Amino acid sequence: MMEPVKRVSGAGANPDEGRVGYDFYNIVWNLGMLTASLIFAPLYFSVSALLIFIVLTYILLLVGHSAGMHRLVIHRTYDCPKWLERCLVYLGVLVGMAGPYGIIKIHDYRDWAQRQTSCHDFFSHRQSYWQDLWWHLTCRFHFKYPPKFTLEGKFLNDPFYQFLEKTWRWHQLLLALILYAIGGWAFVIWGVCVRVTVSVIGHWSITYFCHKPGPGQWKVKSACVQASNIPGLGLLTYGECWHNNHHAFPESAKIGLEKGQKDPTWSFIKLLSIWGLAYNIRLPRGQDLREDLIHDGGSAKSTLPHDIVE
Repeated sequence: MMEPVKRVSGAGANPDEGRVGYDFYNIVWNLGMLTASLIFAPLYFSVSALLIFIVLTYILLLVGHSAGMHRLVIHRTYDCPKWLERCLVYLGVLVGMAGPYGIIKIHDYRDWAQRQTSCHDFFSHRQSYWQDLWWHLTCRFHFKYPPKFTLEGKFLNDPFYQFLEKTWRWHQLLLALILYAIGGWAFVIWGVCVRVTVSVIGHWSITYFCHKPGPGQWKVKSACVQASNIPGLGLLTYGECWHNNHHAFPESAKIGLEKGQKDPTWSFIKLLSIWGLAYNIRLPRGQDLREDLIHDGGSAKSTLPHDIVE
C-alpha cells in the first residue's frame, strides 16, 4: 500500500495561535463575483442560462475539483496519464476557488490542524455559519508558529502548474468569451459569476457542516475535529458529503463506503479505469493498519464492504 501524502510538518508549529486577517485578493475575487451575481443574475435570467449554470457547475466540481484536485492531486488515491492529470487540474482551476498550489496548501493546512489535539476556530469551523463564511470568503489565517509546507517536485517544478497558479483567475475570461459567443451576457453572468459564487460557497458549506458532530462510524484518535457524513447529499456533492469516511480513509478513491452512499466521483474514476485511464486505484487500508482509528463499535478493525476488493 502506498504511504499517505504528507506535505505539512508540524515540528515547532502551533495550530491554535495566530490571527485571521483580511486578504485583498480574496475580497476582490469572492465579493466581486458575489456582488455581480446578486446585481446581474436576476436581470439576465433565462432558462438556457440556468441550464448552462447547472451543467457547468456540476461537471467542473465533479470532474475538476472532486476527481482532479481532491482525490487525484491532493490525496493521490489513483494515478492517470500526465496529460489527463493536467486536464483534470485545469478543470479544477476553472471552478474558481484557487490555483493548484493554493488549493493543496489550503486543504493540507486545514487537515493538519484538525488532526491535532486542538486548533483555531478558523480550521475547526466552531464559529457560526455566517462568521465562518465571512472568514473564508475574505480572509486568510496567519500562523504565529507556522508548520512547514513542502510540495512535491512533480507539481512544484511543472511549468504548466506554475502557469496555472499565477493566472488561475484569468482563465474565467477565456470561458466568458466562449460563453458570450454562444449565449451573450446571460451565459457569462450565470456561467461564470453565479457559478463561481455558488461553487465557492457551496464547497465551503459542505466543508463547514461535514466538520460538525453527526453521523459516522469512525473517529480519528487524538484529532480535535471529527468529521460527519451528511445523508442524502451524495449525488449533489459528488460523494464528498461522506466526510466521516474520508477522514478515516483519506487514501481511498472511494468515499461512499457503505451501502446506499452515492458517490458519483467514484463512478467517474471507475469509468476512467475501464478506459485504461485510471490505475493504481486505492481503497481503504486493511484492518491491520487502522491503529489511528476508533470504530463506533469499539474496534478499529471493523469490516467495510470493500475490504473485499471490488
